[in-house]
Amino acid sequence: MSEDSNSAILDPISNVTEGCRLPVLMSNGEDWRKSGHSTLAEVISIKDLENKRLFYVHYIDYNKRLDEWVEEDRLDLRKIQYPRRDLASSTTGLNTPKKTLTGATNSRPSSPGLTTPDPITGPSVLAALQQKQQKIKKRKLDPNEEDDGRRASIGSLGGSIGSSIGSLGEIEIAPLTPLTPLTPLTPQQNVPRQTGSLATHSDDHAITRIKNMKMIELGKYRIKPWYFSPYPQEITSLDCIYICEFCLKYRKSRKCLERHLHKCPFKHPPGNEIYRKGSVSFFELDGRKNKLYAQNLCLLAKLFLDHKTLYYDTDPFLFYVMTECDMRGYHIVGYFSKEKESSEDYNVACILTLPPYQRKGYGKLLIEFSYELSKFEGKTGSPEKPLSDLGLLSYRSYWKQTILEILIALKPQEGQEKPQLTINEICEQTSIKKEDVISTLTNLELINYYRGQYILTLNKELVDSHRKIMEKRKVRIDSKYLHWTPKDWAKRGKW
Repeated sequence: MSEDSNSAILDPISNVTEGCRLPVLMSNGEDWRKSGHSTLAEVISIKDLENKRLFYVHYIDYNKRLDEWVEEDRLDLRKIQYPRRDLASSTTGLNTPKKTLTGATNSRPSSPGLTTPDPITGPSVLAALQQKQQKIKKRKLDPNEEDDGRRASIGSLGGSIGSSIGSLGEIEIAPLTPLTPLTPLTPQQNVPRQTGSLATHSDDHAITRIKNMKMIELGKYRIKPWYFSPYPQEITSLDCIYICEFCLKYRKSRKCLERHLHKCPFKHPPGNEIYRKGSVSFFELDGRKNKLYAQNLCLLAKLFLDHKTLYYDTDPFLFYVMTECDMRGYHIVGYFSKEKESSEDYNVACILTLPPYQRKGYGKLLIEFSYELSKFEGKTGSPEKPLSDLGLLSYRSYWKQTILEILIALKPQEGQEKPQLTINEICEQTSIKKEDVISTLTNLELINYYRGQYILTLNKELVDSHRKIMEKRKVRIDSKYLHWTPKDWAKRGKW
């Protein structure tokens, strides 16, 4: 037996290759050595750094934001699952696992440290993303494709519900016939559109699976990024990059940032302030007129959004940046973007609340503001799909609270035993698209079929729960403070 073979047996870590799956100790997780509990992870990449071997792992069934570089002592080498090998290749030694495509999964990136023709960030990534954008723009999406069945069932339901809403006390109806044609609308059921800012995972460049930033400093916060973003390569190699919270330009050191702040002309996003109530303001930016700010905003947002592909063609988009104001200026809290012209009536393309401001009600405030703009336009709207996991939770919660607010406040008209309301009337009052209204009512199990008609049934527990939630929701959008006139971009020629 050769010396190499002997070393492989004595050193089990050499058996770990890209594509392997094995139990890994998560950060702040329970140690499998003591408890026997472990988290299955897939090895995405391997690199050697300062006489140590590091493994970039993705924890199976967990969000990619938890992916991380780990050292050898966090791997459980007793339970390695090897990927399928290429049968046509040589069987001598340990081969690199076969890079197969299953479903919409990307091929594995090569290990950093190996010589590659292009760097993993910077111009090569931008060129690849722009090239993919041009290809996607040439495709033609059939609007009736794969959506006909769902639209037909939704249309027939919308026409047949002249729905009576029961009293707020629980109503007992027997027998209950479930509304079988309808199912909750999930991101997987919606065909992603092939233009604008959206791309499916199969379009992602393989290298974007690995985080390339360790830390950013934005204002008074230091934030650990969740995902890859194509900042310049000389920036990504630093332990921390420093971002101006007013113009979003990035700097290599705090000293460089301090010099920049003395010269930065901005104390707020470079757009029109269209809403201000208390300390909360919204600024509208044109992606063509404020191109540099919009591109820097996209770079920052990509650190916390995995499901969107970053494009540098910001001209077709409007950006609505939410800020909190104090004596130092207007500090960015979050934003959403929307297309100037959307044939699918999307009122949001990307939406993000920065991590320091999450779980404080700002996400719902952004969503509420997007629908307030739709009300001013006299349209119903819906966000682009697929939504991120956090985005989907926020939207479902907003739809639920908004619709329940209308149903609970509804009173029967004179001469009626019970209040009456149609699906179309809910859409008109909320600007929520019909499909989202119906999916929300279905998820809440409020729609029932009784004696030849669909009725909405509210029980006391649901009403009490809703009222407790709304008492905690202190910050709301007040339309009186919105000073904005919608533009007809179709008549304005080139943006």
